[in-house]
Amino acid sequence: MRLFVKHRSEYRFSEPQARLVQLLRLTPGNHAGQSIVSWRIDVDRDARLKSSRDGYGNETTMLYLDGPLERIALEVSGEVLTDDRAGMLIGAVETLPPVYYLQSTPLTKGDEALADHVAALGLPADPQARAHALAEAIEDLLAPAEADPATDHSAAARFAARAADPQGHAHVLIAAARALRLPARYVAGHLYRPDAPEGHAAHGWAEIWVDGYGWIGFDSFEGQCPTESYVRVAIGLDHREAAPISGLRIGGGHEALAIDVHVGPQPARQD
Repeated sequence: MRLFVKHRSEYRFSEPQARLVQLLRLTPGNHAGQSIVSWRIDVDRDARLKSSRDGYGNETTMLYLDGPLERIALEVSGEVLTDDRAGMLIGAVETLPPVYYLQSTPLTKGDEALADHVAALGLPADPQARAHALAEAIEDLLAPAEADPATDHSAAARFAARAADPQGHAHVLIAAARALRLPARYVAGHLYRPDAPEGHAAHGWAEIWVDGYGWIGFDSFEGQCPTESYVRVAIGLDHREAAPISGLRIGGGHEALAIDVHVGPQPARQD
């Protein structure tokens, strides 16, 4: 599938900012099933951009802006060719061994209740069947919830609530997998939903290491493995470590952030 992605972020500040430094994880990489045709990052004012890779192998860009800044707009756009590989990840940059992804973070730390629930599932012994059955169990366990930045997206909180958005779903699945000593990690990317024109957005899912197969993606929120409708961008132990944008600013006041994302077989319309 040929997919066009446009991700626009606009910041407005209540007081002028002296400096802004951001780490951007907005550039997808090539691997079997995903080929980047073109990709660019544009900022609506003079800025310094420095490309690199982080410890996970993600393609990153450091953004440096000097003030005074009252607003900035950042736009990422590109074209990607995708194939359905049934969630299997082949040819991606890997800098860390699978065992690294057994460690928990505050967002993926499962509590005793979650561990007991996973232990009682009676999952099959075959590694691939076990991973698929676990993802299906998490899908059945959690009711879908709307994305809300104010929500506690930790695995323990979403398990207790029995409801989660994609980010929370991935955290619960990762915690459940690690409870079974299966390495698991968070994936940040995009999803094209052809039946929901207004539902294209940044998305999150999990990857689980399966002996004999390698990394396999599981999206328990959508109830499927990633297909050709997915664009894989960045990985981490949890959402925070794979977040598209993170950084700091020097200046007082408050900031307001507006994000607009387009993913589809046609380029976004220009306003």
